[in-house]
This record gives sequence, structure tokens and C-alpha cells, in this order.
Amino acid sequence: MTPEELRTALVRVGEAVRDDVLAACRAQSVDELAAYDDSGEGDTAFAVDRVSEQRLLELVDGLPVRLVAEGIATQTGDAEWVLLADPLDGTRQLAHQKRSAWVLLGATRAGRLQDLEVSVAVEVPTVKAGAADVLSAVRGRGATGERVDLRDGGRRSIPVRPSTATGIEQGYGGVARYFPGAREELAAIDDAVARRVLGPARAGKAQAFEDQYCTGGTLVELAVGHDRWACDLRPLLGTGRAGICAHPYDLAGWLVAAEAGVRVVAPDGSPLDAPLDLTSDVAWAAYANDAVRALVEPALQAVLVERGHLQVPRPGR
Repeated sequence: MTPEELRTALVRVGEAVRDDVLAACRAQSVDELAAYDDSGEGDTAFAVDRVSEQRLLELVDGLPVRLVAEGIATQTGDAEWVLLADPLDGTRQLAHQKRSAWVLLGATRAGRLQDLEVSVAVEVPTVKAGAADVLSAVRGRGATGERVDLRDGGRRSIPVRPSTATGIEQGYGGVARYFPGAREELAAIDDAVARRVLGPARAGKAQAFEDQYCTGGTLVELAVGHDRWACDLRPLLGTGRAGICAHPYDLAGWLVAAEAGVRVVAPDGSPLDAPLDLTSDVAWAAYANDAVRALVEPALQAVLVERGHLQVPRPGR
């Protein structure tokens, strides 16, 4: 199966998962959707997660893939492709009907996160929404986007284009800090980077904004031009302090952002990479364009070095 053929197949898979999850959201109360199981070793599982996981398993059965997915035991055996999947990224916000979640799928014929050849990100909106976006990419061919009318199935192209702003003032960006445990330190890093780039806070003025969204959603926001930069530094602080961190499946859609032109890297500036497993902690940083990267990355790295979370950044890019 060619990368383009797999992209088409994975879009169909993601949309089918979206439709099943939406049907469950329409049929159940928020309390039912948000019921959770926190007894396992991984992230907290919500009732709506089980819908997406079951549907994903059914749909990939006929594809030439070995599945590595959150909430699902990794499949064994030989296959042409390895499929890295987060059946539903942003579950908490969707379960409470606050914001869209995303079905994230990434495929490679090699063995690591940096080797993804295909990525798909399918929006699962709240029940009051009338449309949902579908973004996909094949390495070297750019990213494409469609908006699907959920009432009649109509589709139209949407641009997948990062911001061309050369700075971060009055834009969205910042450091991920979702859960209690390390928010004080992560917020301190965020503020320190802002001071280096924007100068001290000005009375009565807002210099920039933040948006604490799931990993997949944040990378989409960068890809479509809504955000200027973002990073997730929790692994640098350690799970004992930060609690749960991002895992490779949370970044299954990173190629969509990269093919759109977003610079997605490790915090030290090296290429983004991780094994394709369910347990590795992944720190990452993303910049809408080279100008924003040149402005923010040195400030971020300097702050991380000063606070003991990073050694000397790696030279070159």
C-alpha cells in the first residue's frame, strides 16, 4: 500500500471513529461520558475512550498495519506499516463537552517517531457543532485540510497554513501545564521566556495569550495559523514531579504540522524523535515559522539551562 493510499484509508478510519464517538456523545449524558477508570498504569480512561478504541480496532483489521495505540495492547507480528494511534486525544474536554478532541493516526515503515510518512488528524467536535475538520499529510507532499458538514456530508477545502507573524506579541503560545504537580515551575518557565522575548509586563496591557489544549489540538492550531509557538516540557522535569507526560501516540499527527511548515523539534533543537511505544515520555517544541523559532527558541533554551532542566543546547539545526 502506497503512502497516499494509506492516507486515504486512514482518513476513512478517523472519520468513522469520529462518527461513532459523536453518536455516543449525542446519546449519553456528560456524567456518563466523563465516567473514568484511573486504576491502570497509563492515562485516565474515560467512558468515551472505550468507544473510540473499539471502533479503531475494528477498522484497522483489514489494513496492512501493526497497531500501536493508547488504551490498546500493542499488536505483534510483521506488517508493512506500523500505525501509531491516539484514538481520542483531548478526551477530557470532549467528555465534558467543552471542546473538540482529535483522532490522531501516524504511519511509518521504519521504527521511530521521526520516521512517520503519513499523519492524519480528524476532529471530533462537541455535539453542538455543525462541522468537523480533517487534516492529513504525506511526507514531502504537504498538508491538506477539509471541513466536513456533519449534517449533509458536504466537504470543502480549508487552508493548512501556519502564521506568518515574525513575533509573538498579541499571539497565542506557551508552555503546556495541564495537571497539578509541576504547574508552578512550568508557569515560571513560561513567564521567563515571555520576559526575555517581550520585556517586562506592562500595566493595563496584555502582551500575549496562552491556550491549554491537548497535544494534537495544539499542533493543529499551529498548522492552521492560530498559534505562534508551543512546547511540552514535562519530561524534562520527570514524571515524579509532572505526573503523566506526553507519549509518542500523542504526537501521531505531528507530520501534519511539519508538512504545513511548522518547525516541530525537541526542546534542545534536535529533531523530534522517540520509539514507537506506549510508555516513552516525549518533550517537544513547535514554532509557526523560522522567524518565531529564531526569536523564541534561544530564550526558551536559556531559561531551561538556567533552571537546570537542559544542558547546553545542541549546535546547529
